Amino acid sequence: MSKRISRPERSPKGGSRRRKALTAPEIAEVFRRFAAANPEPKGELEHSNPFTLLVAVVLSAQATDAGVNKATRALFAKVDTPQKMLALGEDALREHIKSIGLFRAKAKNVIALSDKLVREFGGTVPEDRDALETLPGVGRKTANVVMNIAFGAPTMAVDTHVLRVSNRIGLSDGATPLAVEADLLAKVPPEYGLHAHHWLILHGRYVCKARKPACPACLIRDLCLYPDKTPEVSAAARA
Repeated sequence: MSKRISRPERSPKGGSRRRKALTAPEIAEVFRRFAAANPEPKGELEHSNPFTLLVAVVLSAQATDAGVNKATRALFAKVDTPQKMLALGEDALREHIKSIGLFRAKAKNVIALSDKLVREFGGTVPEDRDALETLPGVGRKTANVVMNIAFGAPTMAVDTHVLRVSNRIGLSDGATPLAVEADLLAKVPPEYGLHAHHWLILHGRYVCKARKPACPACLIRDLCLYPDKTPEVSAAARA
């Protein structure tokens, strides 16, 4: 059963007031509900080890997870180490991933990062963010995803879904991924830290969608501070 969280609905002068931030108890309740509904959320990129995860995340920039998975199934069936990726070569890699946007630049980065892993890290994907960010094509979000999924670090990988959902529901008013990441790290209760960004990604992908959020299907709709609810919810509230 969902907990009822009380919060002020009126300003001291009696007018309506819209808050921009959830309280700590409300944030805890948001993630309690996410955890109850989906205790073990998983990333949707298919992989078999930290290296294939790293490659998949690099390839997923400006592409869908489904599109990446379709392109990498045959690739990862025979290439699952940086040494094998170097042996495959850039030309053959491009053929495998040519259905993915920006495939030429991504192929170049994957070969370059594979080379650096072999030369500087003994062919092993590092667990440290600073080390990961030295790899070609790897930024902070990619590093956070790898650290979280491959190594169990409670990082917050902020993509467009996480940024949108965090702003909408009242977790953060940050305008940049780094600002939202800082807010989430500060506000999400530690017991939910490992899975928090997965829940937010999935919520943004399937419920709190960009153009028309599915508010009637939202399990946190009574806590959400987003003012532009779908017509169905607005009509129900007026009834």
